[in-house]
Amino acid sequence: MTRLAWWIVFIIGALYFLVPLLATFIFSLGQPIGPKAAPPSFEFYGEVLTSPLFWKSLGYSFVIGIVTIIVSISLLMPTAYWVRLRVPRARPFVEFITLLPFVIPPIILVFGLIQTFSQNFVPLTHTDFGSNVLLVAAYTVLSFPYMYRAIDTGLQATDVRSLTEAAQSLGAGWFRILVFVILPNLRVAVLSGAFLTLAIVIGEFTIASFLARPAFGPYLYLLGSNRAYEPAAVTIISFGLTWLAMIMIAFIGRGGRARVAVNRVH
Repeated sequence: MTRLAWWIVFIIGALYFLVPLLATFIFSLGQPIGPKAAPPSFEFYGEVLTSPLFWKSLGYSFVIGIVTIIVSISLLMPTAYWVRLRVPRARPFVEFITLLPFVIPPIILVFGLIQTFSQNFVPLTHTDFGSNVLLVAAYTVLSFPYMYRAIDTGLQATDVRSLTEAAQSLGAGWFRILVFVILPNLRVAVLSGAFLTLAIVIGEFTIASFLARPAFGPYLYLLGSNRAYEPAAVTIISFGLTWLAMIMIAFIGRGGRARVAVNRVH
């Protein structure tokens, strides 16, 4: 009976996830179902994929996402490592700080950045480079809850103290320990946090819009205000890219576990 109940919950969850996706895909074909049905067509996908603005906005968000991931890992991995190794009592405070992006809305965050960094002594909003720096900083803050928990979970599954002591006994410094000892053991955890961060950056609208950045979120909003079927096609394409990234993460993680197993055998 319990097994049947779990199957029912699974089917309901799958339908809740797949039915809207299927409806979006059908609509992206030109609404081939309904009272005003038309022959299904992939012309809207072609229009989106041949649009320079689509690739420009997607490429911009992808680059910003990669920079955000690098900055986020550089900040949070040493922090999580040091907290777990040296000051475990500070863990609740660090977790509270990393949860603040869930409490502070993005609209308040971006207005605070604009008010602070549009003054004469730090006029970052006056240039494209400065606005890009602010966008990366804001996205780094938004990534804290996901990246920190991913890294902290990876550290929890790793014997950090033994690895650190072994590396120190061989003469390794803190930077070398972090980069060449701890980071390889957190590959899957870091990739999971990086994937979530990239998904947030690509889909975010509020901060990029108020900073006037040519990101993918504002592009999708503008496209939806002027077109009917192209936004649905863009949604399906974005979903496909997301799943492609998940498959890549799975294969990279599997490769990392396989190499660890081979090293243990040898």
